[in-house]
Amino acid sequence: MLKQIEGSRAVAEAVALCRPDVICAYPISPQTHIVEGLGELVKNGALAPCEFINVESEFAAMSVAIGSSATGARTYTATASQGLLFMAEAVYNASGLGLPIVMTVANRAIGAPINIWNDHSDSMSQRDSGWLQLFAETNQEALDLHIQAFRIAEELSMPVMVCMDGFILTHAYERVDMPTQADVDAFLPPYEPRQVLDPADPVSIGAMVGPEAFMEVRYLAHAKQTSALDRIPQIAAEFAERFGRASGGLVRGYRCDDAETIVVALGSVIGTLKETIDGLRDAGIRIGVLGIQSFRPFPLAAVRAALQGAQRVVVLEKSFCVGLGGVVSTDVRLALSGVQLHGYTVIAGLGGRAITRASLDRMLREAIADKLEALTFLDLDWRIVNRQLEREAQMRRSGPIAENLLRDVGPVAAKVA
Repeated sequence: MLKQIEGSRAVAEAVALCRPDVICAYPISPQTHIVEGLGELVKNGALAPCEFINVESEFAAMSVAIGSSATGARTYTATASQGLLFMAEAVYNASGLGLPIVMTVANRAIGAPINIWNDHSDSMSQRDSGWLQLFAETNQEALDLHIQAFRIAEELSMPVMVCMDGFILTHAYERVDMPTQADVDAFLPPYEPRQVLDPADPVSIGAMVGPEAFMEVRYLAHAKQTSALDRIPQIAAEFAERFGRASGGLVRGYRCDDAETIVVALGSVIGTLKETIDGLRDAGIRIGVLGIQSFRPFPLAAVRAALQGAQRVVVLEKSFCVGLGGVVSTDVRLALSGVQLHGYTVIAGLGGRAITRASLDRMLREAIADKLEALTFLDLDWRIVNRQLEREAQMRRSGPIAENLLRDVGPVAAKVA
């Protein structure tokens, strides 16, 4: 059924169609509307039976999720930014225990300084936690990925993050095709856990493991992640067959077949890139975009197959590894080991800065001419950066960087702050 609906509400209704037994939630922008919507559905009886548990923190939310999943309950939660960092210890515990929890991450910058706008720093910080990470380009895909995520998580007994861009998707009203309960029930079978805590047969979970077996435990987590490289596209194909639309999978190319230059990206910026690339194609430039739907496990073979025929690759990232450069581009380089081409990393959109077609067009034309720096910060204001560097060189007590930059930018930034 077609509905004009906020992205957060679409996700809430999709999660409800998956019949979760337990939802544990602590509100943090920009995911709050998702759990508010689910709380409303539980309260009015539209989602039943389901226990909605209000907790006192994000750490508690994941701790409750671990407990409920360990007892055999289909479990869901959501978070963002500092909330994901606060639950980090429990995030690792959930994957280490092999619990099929599904969690929405409404991607948002992490501080300091405080910033509530979108980038991918939060989920990228947990890339080695053992969770699968699926990225949505649109609200339709965010809706669809949650349905697939429960199936993937429960087949493999592994937790899954569905990552959607905060505010850009969560608060945007778009038309989506909401599936019926019957179709979701046919696609997502009742949950049959691989492990269950049973008072009649008590066992310990998460017990101490010494050097004699810890490496083997970690290897098996890796083995399950790599097995997901087969199941994710298979489940996406089954989803497309039942629901009549392609959604999810490992990667998806746009105008890549004959492209000399390919841009790699994740999330909603892919839509802006497609429009930019259409304009460049009209000018006779052979360029395409490769969207990565599965960041973890990272699809090395699929990325290599898609990119190895290009002359140059530009990785556009909404996160940043301080002291090194790109996060995603490191994995892309691994996929392209031994392949000779020009490679560029572009950091863009940090803290919610707009990524415009004009800026993308200018940057891509520089890349095509091989005049782009290997590591580029799109639309970085060098004026205020250099002013701060001069300030630090001139005085020991130069003051906090963020506040200095706000003063340098002027009254517009002060009003926003």
